[in-house]
Amino acid sequence: MRAIEFQEYGGPEVLRVVDAEVPEPGPGRVSVDVAWTGVNFADLKARSEGYRVPALPHRPGLEVSGRVRAVGAGVTGLAVGQEVAALTEGGAYAEVVVADAATVFPVPAGVGLRTAATLPTVLPTAYALLHSVGRLQPGESVLVQGAAGGVGTVAGQLARAAGAGTVYGVVSSESKARYAREHGYDEVYVGDVEAGPGAAGGLPEWVRAATGGRGVDLALDAVGGETFRQSLASLAVFGRLVSFGNASSAEPWHVGQPELYPGGRSVGGFSVLTLAKASPAHLRALAERAFAKVVDGTVTLPVTAEFDLADAAEAHRLMGTRASTGKLLLRVG
Repeated sequence: MRAIEFQEYGGPEVLRVVDAEVPEPGPGRVSVDVAWTGVNFADLKARSEGYRVPALPHRPGLEVSGRVRAVGAGVTGLAVGQEVAALTEGGAYAEVVVADAATVFPVPAGVGLRTAATLPTVLPTAYALLHSVGRLQPGESVLVQGAAGGVGTVAGQLARAAGAGTVYGVVSSESKARYAREHGYDEVYVGDVEAGPGAAGGLPEWVRAATGGRGVDLALDAVGGETFRQSLASLAVFGRLVSFGNASSAEPWHVGQPELYPGGRSVGGFSVLTLAKASPAHLRALAERAFAKVVDGTVTLPVTAEFDLADAAEAHRLMGTRASTGKLLLRVG
């Protein structure tokens, strides 16, 4: 079978097409003939700096859609030929991938395999950020960093559907701002969070002006570093900040009494990959609730670019420019 791997860390050029043996599923695992593979920023961090890479060479990729090829001992509820979406620990840039049965989900009725490939990471993540961790209540305001990305696209729609009062987004360009406004956002901050245009003091001042000095009830941040601090400073009294990544590769954040006590603020965190390892039962329940929002039409996640498997490096180059919106996919099967 064909697969994409890298033998050293670096730019997109280190991705290579290789011939590999077809993997067989062990006990409790399932192999999938891949139709589509989702491209995530975590794949770029794996390639460039070794994020979640146990050893080299390494095949990137965290999510696929396709059909069950074989099931290992002890697997129930899944059958050969069944259409599924799967969350993997890596290796999804390949024609066949193996995943734990607990993270292989039947594709909901009415959802095609192309759309199904957008579901495993983004949908459960956005749903958990707003509901399971963020505990969004009707009428509350929400601030989302990266509002035009995959998670941001879904989060804006889910927040609107949950009755959020005002949904604010942060993006890096006017074109992304237009896209965000089409996917649930009321107002969008454009530019560097430290000193954005039209907001001399940066993001917190823009948020205070937009909210009449109050701040937002819930902020979602996948960037870390200074962006994390600016998001925290944008919170209202009793506001919550949920961290779900460190795209900036900054030093781990630290928050203590000086930042949290004065306004009764709180900070939480979420990682769909960590939840998959720590509590797959919770992940399955979360995925079922999240996938239902696609079936009932609450959420759409546009696929804005697709590439052949052999052109994975081009997908990485596009995502690395930070100019892409929505979801990027690799065509495999």
